[in-house]
Amino acid sequence: MKFEFSPIERRNGVAMWKQIAENLRAVLSRSEVSSGEKIPTEQELAHAFGVNRHTVRRAISTLIEEGFLRADQGRGTFVVKAPLVYPIGPRTRFTENLSGQAQEVYGDIFRVSEVVADAYTGELLNVELGTPLFKCESVSYADATPLIAGTRWFEASRFPNLPADLKETSSITKIMEKYGLGEYRRKETRITAALCSAENAELLKIPEGAPVLIMESINVTEGGKAIQVGRAYVAADRMHLTVRNE
Repeated sequence: MKFEFSPIERRNGVAMWKQIAENLRAVLSRSEVSSGEKIPTEQELAHAFGVNRHTVRRAISTLIEEGFLRADQGRGTFVVKAPLVYPIGPRTRFTENLSGQAQEVYGDIFRVSEVVADAYTGELLNVELGTPLFKCESVSYADATPLIAGTRWFEASRFPNLPADLKETSSITKIMEKYGLGEYRRKETRITAALCSAENAELLKIPEGAPVLIMESINVTEGGKAIQVGRAYVAADRMHLTVRNE
């Protein structure tokens, strides 16, 4: 349950409103609680904690001052989470780009399959229709919060051992280095927006129909040959995209 609270202790020397505030902080930090989500009313929280509304109101006021919540008059109180900033430039690497913004940044490649190039992937990779490809599906996280649900395609002849490589490391950068392509760069990123599908909502732990940003990307060798194309769905309230020209 999203808003499930721990009981407060009435005789431990810590004011009840402080215990409630700490309880709320813990709940709001969970990955399934999204920015902009409405929290239970003062009356509901008072009932949950077994206290009066004045005690709850003081805890909520503290969290509003700290920036965890915002109050909209007549509508209720809502979750506020500062989005991470993801710079997009010639060298776009997920872990490097979020370094310093989160304690733990990682990707989980949950499925690798053999497919053939269709009109979409064939055009972006500049290969003929039917060319064997590897399709990699993943979710990228920062501090256990899912940020990106993505799919990447690689030409199988260029990365013949990719499935085995991915069992050793989930780092695409390290795999590129193994194949002598450590200096690959981002040629192009197309950014659009849409409403989240049911499948991506489950992966990103956000409501179906929530806004997502779509990144379609092409990575190339130093000589300009396309080696990887991708389509990524970004939880719009968790991460902002910033385009850099250098």
